[in-house]
Amino acid sequence: MMIYSEGEKAKNHKPVIECPEEVKAGEEFELRVYVSGHPNKTEHSIRWIEVYFEEEGRDFNPIMLSRSAFSEFVSPDVTLKVKLERSGKIVALAYCNKHGLWEGEKEVKVV
Repeated sequence: MMIYSEGEKAKNHKPVIECPEEVKAGEEFELRVYVSGHPNKTEHSIRWIEVYFEEEGRDFNPIMLSRSAFSEFVSPDVTLKVKLERSGKIVALAYCNKHGLWEGEKEVKVV
């Protein structure tokens, strides 16, 4: 399956990740993932968002943090409370029933 992150349709399909760029080890922070400007209709909607963490130095990656499913009546927007012990990368996947799978990512440094 092809995963998209760039292109003409990226602005209203690619998941946006909002969280601090730097966090304290073991301290809870807010992580928000959403898709903005997408027409949520039965025939064209974001059906789900999955959020993963690829932890530096971990043998088995990625770690699934969340999977949220949506109907056309729900805005594709997820907020999580997360605690990390090591730096790494947040990776979000959003599935559009018309245009496939989209990926966004963001590095997070743990101090």
